[in-house]
Amino acid sequence: MSKPIQKARTRAQESTNAIEKLYISMRHLFTRGFYKPMGVSGETLRKSLLLLRPEIYGSIAEDKSELNGLTYVIERLPVGIEECQYITLTADEGYRNSNFTPIIPPKRRRNCYRIDKDQMIIEITRGRSEIYDILTHLTFLFIESHKIKDRVLINDGKDTTREWKNLEDIVIYNKKLSDNERDVLVVHLGSILGRTYDEVYDAYNTFSTEKNPHRFFHLMYWLGKLAINEELEDKKRSIRFSANLIDEIGHHFYGEMWANDIKEVLFKNNLMDRPIHIISANMHSVMNTIYAKNALPEEAKKNEGFKLFGLLSNANSETLQTKVKNYASENGLIYIKDKSGTNINVQVIDTEKINFDISEFNKVNSVDKKPVIIVMDYAFGEQAYETMDELLKPYKKDGESLHINVESVSIMGKAGILDGGKGDIMIPSSHIFEGTADNYPFKNELSKEDLEGFGVQVFDGAMVTVLGTSLQNKDLLKFFHDSTWDVIGLEMEGAHYQKAIQAASKIRGNITEDVKVRYAYYASDNPLETGATLASGGLGMSGVTPTYAITQKILEQIF
Repeated sequence: MSKPIQKARTRAQESTNAIEKLYISMRHLFTRGFYKPMGVSGETLRKSLLLLRPEIYGSIAEDKSELNGLTYVIERLPVGIEECQYITLTADEGYRNSNFTPIIPPKRRRNCYRIDKDQMIIEITRGRSEIYDILTHLTFLFIESHKIKDRVLINDGKDTTREWKNLEDIVIYNKKLSDNERDVLVVHLGSILGRTYDEVYDAYNTFSTEKNPHRFFHLMYWLGKLAINEELEDKKRSIRFSANLIDEIGHHFYGEMWANDIKEVLFKNNLMDRPIHIISANMHSVMNTIYAKNALPEEAKKNEGFKLFGLLSNANSETLQTKVKNYASENGLIYIKDKSGTNINVQVIDTEKINFDISEFNKVNSVDKKPVIIVMDYAFGEQAYETMDELLKPYKKDGESLHINVESVSIMGKAGILDGGKGDIMIPSSHIFEGTADNYPFKNELSKEDLEGFGVQVFDGAMVTVLGTSLQNKDLLKFFHDSTWDVIGLEMEGAHYQKAIQAASKIRGNITEDVKVRYAYYASDNPLETGATLASGGLGMSGVTPTYAITQKILEQIF
């Protein structure tokens, strides 16, 4: 009897399996309520992440430390988390009313609280995607901490290296360092991390702040110290999920409050019956495109085209930005600061109060319609379904169900591109949901031709909605790109938005079936190119042209 043929699995197939294991494991651990990341319970997570080797985590599977990935992760976690043995993920449970000072990571809007020297609390109000994001980042962080431990423990763990003792001495006693002493420590850290002097010095400068110039030294010490404590004293780090978080997750608790706040503003301002156009975008591009030229006439004369928006995007333009905001608030814009916990702020724009005689937009498509524009800030992963699903539901007021007259939904976002580079534009024709058999084709009101002529490349085709940008590697993305899927880019929200829109229009009847949809993305990174991932830094000023080109075309179609 012949033996069955054993087919070798490709790296893309192995990566797909690793992602599935990661998500099954994270869901299991979440339901369980507690686990130790570097213990037996966290083993599947660690092994899957090391097998996957996501691009954003660089050399995670190698002996040397990964510094770019570390920078990316630390910017998305609360300051001081490296010192904490206990980490608790909670729902919004009233910590804002306590005396604890909220810690907000620079690149993620989430409230965190340092309870004592050993415990950090992280509030989760943006759904499962946020939990997955944090758990993968923490797994990476703890794997890196054990690399440090392995390099500094000698003599079967009975002693530590000379370099580690020097680092410990400086961090524990918070010593002031001369330039020469700092350079010596950089050399010692290079030995500990398996990195060159230049690489360590660049990382030192990246983490340095005015209040804490030696933050990188502190970070490396505490990562290593807690890993040593796990090895020698069995003081395992642990992650716990609060009972309230486990009960609330998936029930649209925050999305419902958020949507009702918006509908209350529409109701109070007699805007419920007007044609509604929803735009998911940042909090500046729609406002600036509509109001900036009239709010800043002198600056507009000197800066033609998108140069004015480049000026407003400059870090030193706070005074000009305030002028635009004030002008907008006097001419139809209502700002709704989020109180629900979704961390999604909203602008409601009553276009009846805009003077179109001095506007660059012609009201061809909206003559006598007086449209209302709702601009919602970016959602995060699965949160896109929760918020859009709740926003499209009728508003219950005094026993009545009041439907909102949604004519279009436009989604503008950042995405990873698989053709082209940073700043280019992608126009999707469908969203493929990674890890499922779900796909969402749609008629996109925006076309490739609409966005050509702005000096950036434009691509159209299918896009994949991924379970987490931090879990993608080249092998998996090359499969999506090179196979008959012919995917042009990846993002985290598209399928979730379209799922909510299709349910509201074709199943529930909350909005009309002929609702127009527009999707366009500008490229924040190219994960297929070495050195061009999200960990390599942001778009900077190169994001101005694609952002405002997309915004302008969306508004032209509305008006």
